[in-house]
Amino acid sequence: MSTPTFEVSTEPDGTVVIRPQGEIAAAHATQLRQVLVHTVRKVRPPRLVLDLTAVSRVDALNVGAVSAACALGEDHHVAVYVHNPSRHIAARLFAAGVPAQQLRQARTPA
Repeated sequence: MSTPTFEVSTEPDGTVVIRPQGEIAAAHATQLRQVLVHTVRKVRPPRLVLDLTAVSRVDALNVGAVSAACALGEDHHVAVYVHNPSRHIAARLFAAGVPAQQLRQARTPA
């Protein structure tokens, strides 16, 4: 299993976009959690977008990390959105407590 890459960029409006690629498995839970928590707590952008366009699978630990990041974002006044999850991933995130309005199908050109 390879380690997913996490491309992090900042849009002109201050939105931070995190684009992981590949499978995000339990072995990567610490890496994803650190990126999400650091961005919400230290960078504090107006919006954080986790773009899952290139992600094929997210395990239960990482689903929990994304759900926790959404709640943490509320506490720190950072709007957290998950863009382009597959139907399966979106269903798992919703079941873990990510509000439907934070799950968006916002396909963007590569």
